[in-house]
Amino acid sequence: MATVANFSAKPITTVIPRLSSAVASTSSFVFFDPKPNSLILKQSWVKTPSKRRFSAVKVKASAASPGKVGTPAAKDEKVQKIHSGEEFDEALKKAKNKLVVVEFATSKSDQSSKIYPFMVELSRTCNDVDFLLVMGDESEKTRELCRREKIEKVPHFSFYKSMEKIHEEEGIGPDQLMGDVLYYGDSHSAVVQLHGRADVEKLIDENRTGGKLIVLDVGLKHCGPCVKVYPTVLKLSRSMSESVVFARMNGDENDSCMEFLKDMNVIEVPTFLFIRQGDICGRYVGSGKGELIGEILRYSGVRVTY
Repeated sequence: MATVANFSAKPITTVIPRLSSAVASTSSFVFFDPKPNSLILKQSWVKTPSKRRFSAVKVKASAASPGKVGTPAAKDEKVQKIHSGEEFDEALKKAKNKLVVVEFATSKSDQSSKIYPFMVELSRTCNDVDFLLVMGDESEKTRELCRREKIEKVPHFSFYKSMEKIHEEEGIGPDQLMGDVLYYGDSHSAVVQLHGRADVEKLIDENRTGGKLIVLDVGLKHCGPCVKVYPTVLKLSRSMSESVVFARMNGDENDSCMEFLKDMNVIEVPTFLFIRQGDICGRYVGSGKGELIGEILRYSGVRVTY
């Protein structure tokens, strides 16, 4: 299960978070005194991340097992084996702002053996993500590392950026692992990543003419439903690139993002804002894939019959 920490933005003392659930359709948090929708637009330009296709996970029966430690085999050479806390810290430092996915496993865990091949396949596909493996029962050094990182059950996946833990999961399956990597490893997607109000204004100004609909996916870092629906957002961003611009913002990334959510009266996440020619023309709240696609088509001008 994921550990979801309460978030806060220091300048905004009126935020009351509710913990997200991977089962619920939305995660909620409440703002007092919400303001009406408003956007202040400025002339600017936004850089769109390079496009990269994410292939489906296909695991061969001969894929490596986490029980085999030491020199990495050719089949899992992109997964770095960690043997001490010093190696672990150095790997995180070397990765800088790249996403780092760490699996904590043991040689006696059947679940670890089953999930590890999927991580190997992801490591071959996601060249912009670093994958690490820590065998907790390998030595006293790895046991100490697990104690330091407060690992109680395996397989345990921790996600880091800039040496900071941003997410963690226990006992997940391949689909959840892939979804988490897609959601937190944003540099490989065709979705524009927004980090504050200024980025939103730039994106809107760039698409003020041309007729494209902007779909802004607003979520939180530890929101299960946000992670669940994001692979659909990625697929749509590739298939509808000629008529729709997809963007994403995590409200708890910084104070500017939190202020934007407050101004937009975003109460639940994930919330999708539909923007055309600088105006918010609608919104969809939830993680239903079919409903989301239907709403996007409707606001794109395609007649949808329910």
